[in-house]
Amino acid sequence: MLKFHQLFSKKCSIIGMVHVEALPGTPLFKNNLEALITKAKKETELYMQYDLDGILIENMHDVPYIQARHFGPEITATMTRICTEIKTIIPNNLPCGIQILSCGNKEALAVAKACSLHFIRAESYVFGHIGDEGFTDANAGLLLRYRKEISAENVLVFSDIKKKHSSHAITADISLEETAKAAEYFLTDGVILTGTSTGIPAEVNELQALRKTTTLPILIGSGVTVDNVQDYVMADALIIGSHFKKNGTWSNEVDEERVKIFMEKIGKNNFY
Repeated sequence: MLKFHQLFSKKCSIIGMVHVEALPGTPLFKNNLEALITKAKKETELYMQYDLDGILIENMHDVPYIQARHFGPEITATMTRICTEIKTIIPNNLPCGIQILSCGNKEALAVAKACSLHFIRAESYVFGHIGDEGFTDANAGLLLRYRKEISAENVLVFSDIKKKHSSHAITADISLEETAKAAEYFLTDGVILTGTSTGIPAEVNELQALRKTTTLPILIGSGVTVDNVQDYVMADALIIGSHFKKNGTWSNEVDEERVKIFMEKIGKNNFY
């Protein structure tokens, strides 16, 4: 089975977010699928131009989010089309992953298998949580059984712990470290640490605590910027979305100058 460091060989890799525009059937869809695909490919090409180490494709604009049990087939079908198109412009050895909101973990695995993607980002892997779309139950057991069923063992599963945009009151007596231990016991391929919401930095002391707690790869999933990146390079990978957008706002266009400055700082300071 493929392992994290076979995909990401640097000591701290940079993964760029491709926030796909709203998909068909969602409130903000602009009735132009081809334009949506063109934009996603353009963002991918920009990330490749600045030698990012990986790409993560996500349907971030599908607000308001619904749980996967309410998805129509158009969500999985469209994400498959987008990922297929993106795969035509990237080298096979560039790690590429997918997340389907909200908690479309099985759907993401299916797309990853069909499109030869390398990883998925999974929500609610261990311990349920309450998000703005309602309660989501833990799903590690079902997800990994499905991965086995479709022979997708080479698709890695990186799981959020104490996920952003969520209440964890029910599991308040379970620490972040214990959550990571549970995710490791349930065979995740890496854990993702975030702040409380999109663009909010993760707590550095939590990253330090996880480093002492788990041998799993640790990814930072929100809030890394050119000004604070030095605080997070002890992680194995940094997922960058909002900071690469104009004015640091996730819903804006990718800002090439922001990408350029960030990657120059990474290289200049040997953070790799």
